[in-house]
Amino acid sequence: MSKSKKSTTRFSYGMIVRILADAVLVNLALLIALSVRFLILSYIENDGLQNPQEVFWEFFTAYAHNAPILTAICLSVFAVDGFYTYGKAYSSKFKMLVIVQAVALSFLMFGVLTYLFWDLLGLQDIPRGSFLLSAVICLGLSLSARTWSLLWENVVRPDRELRIRNQEGPAKNVLVIGGAGYIGSALLPKLLDQGCRVRILDRFLYGYEPIQDLLDHPRLELLEGDFRHVEKVVQGMQGMDSVVHLGAIVGDPASALDERVTVAVNLTATQMIAQVAKACGVPRFVFASTCSVYGASDELLDEQSPVNPISLYGRTKLAAEQGLLRMADESFAPTVLRFSTIYGFSGRTRFDLVVNLLTAMAKIDGRITIHGGDQWRPFVHVDDAALGVASVLRAPLSVVGNETFNIGSDDQNYTIQQVGEMIHEQVFAAELIVAGDDVDKRNYRVNFAKVNQALDYKPQWTVQKGIQQVLEAVASGAVVDFRDKRYSNVKFLKESGVIEVLRVDDDWSQTLQHAEPVLSAS
Repeated sequence: MSKSKKSTTRFSYGMIVRILADAVLVNLALLIALSVRFLILSYIENDGLQNPQEVFWEFFTAYAHNAPILTAICLSVFAVDGFYTYGKAYSSKFKMLVIVQAVALSFLMFGVLTYLFWDLLGLQDIPRGSFLLSAVICLGLSLSARTWSLLWENVVRPDRELRIRNQEGPAKNVLVIGGAGYIGSALLPKLLDQGCRVRILDRFLYGYEPIQDLLDHPRLELLEGDFRHVEKVVQGMQGMDSVVHLGAIVGDPASALDERVTVAVNLTATQMIAQVAKACGVPRFVFASTCSVYGASDELLDEQSPVNPISLYGRTKLAAEQGLLRMADESFAPTVLRFSTIYGFSGRTRFDLVVNLLTAMAKIDGRITIHGGDQWRPFVHVDDAALGVASVLRAPLSVVGNETFNIGSDDQNYTIQQVGEMIHEQVFAAELIVAGDDVDKRNYRVNFAKVNQALDYKPQWTVQKGIQQVLEAVASGAVVDFRDKRYSNVKFLKESGVIEVLRVDDDWSQTLQHAEPVLSAS
């Protein structure tokens, strides 16, 4: 979706909301005026000549006949006067006068119209007193609504933004949950290069190898523990001004193994961590989500597009996103990052990702087997995913707080078959096999204009370079067996027995001795 199209969509939505609000105000004013007149006639001036029930139906009929025409006239005049497009006159310092004139003109036009075309329109008379009273009430409601809007924009909102601006500087003290995982091990050197003091909360059950070269860094602190334990999270928050939450059961296959466990890790734990961060006065909270929340769509999707996750993984991530943004206030401003499908190497190698897996299969097995193939995905290298997180932590909180960003690049939207063909170009001896069955129904192309414009974010890697990186690692012997369970979240869960432990025992610090692939970064 282009920038211009996106802007038009937002503008139209806001305009519709304001139009509907004014329609309610006009109808409410007429109803109140008629109700007041009804009460006066029926219970104050009633001399027994008229039944209150008959008076009620007369007034109700008068409302039903006149309200649509009065509403249409008012909305038309308001639109011409720039109420919904913020025209020059409406945006001036004489805004209140413009509102008075618009309401007065609307009711005058209605009066003239009904007088001239009474029989043609089939209207029922509105008592003169009710008509004048409804005009006064409509004016009062319109002025009140606009006055509150003005107070919000000029007093309440600036005060809130002033408090946010107290955190305008870049992050200095960062807690990275899952910092020794796939994204975390790529993020860590970037944060240290930015001058941050970094604390990692991680189980380190895969050892310290993913971050081995940085263990002696003076600004790096390691905190071994489980992010589901509130006491460890509280300990980790002390002295921090930012949190990066990368911990989750990652990927559709791994998440589908046990729904209860996935919800507990991906959703419940995220809510607890955010509550602790907010209670500890940590204003920045960067959450690793996924473009899987978009589900399946043939449109080009941006952050304002409808979301429709079709997997448990996507649903838990979306629910976590929504919970975080509901918690936002003047002291807590979360940022949601929807990562594209990641590829490439970091400190912790993974081969349960499509580019890495198909490339290794092409090199070792001589086959590139693709199921379906026409489903779209956006792709991003793990180093560029980490760059996205680092860019958010450098940016002013007023720019990234309470915002959602897709992380990736427009020129890396590919179908799975196109990925297979790119691999085949570099491993031409491998056989490219396209099977007809499409087990994974996700299909989405994503627009990344927002993150590019807001943060000047520009990924440095391409899928072709990522393929070459995997081929070189396999050829050099750095990867001995890409099918080893340690390279796959779902294999590790199933073959190590970790999933069985999770089902019967939530005391992870005592029972999960091999869960790092599950609890680490997405």
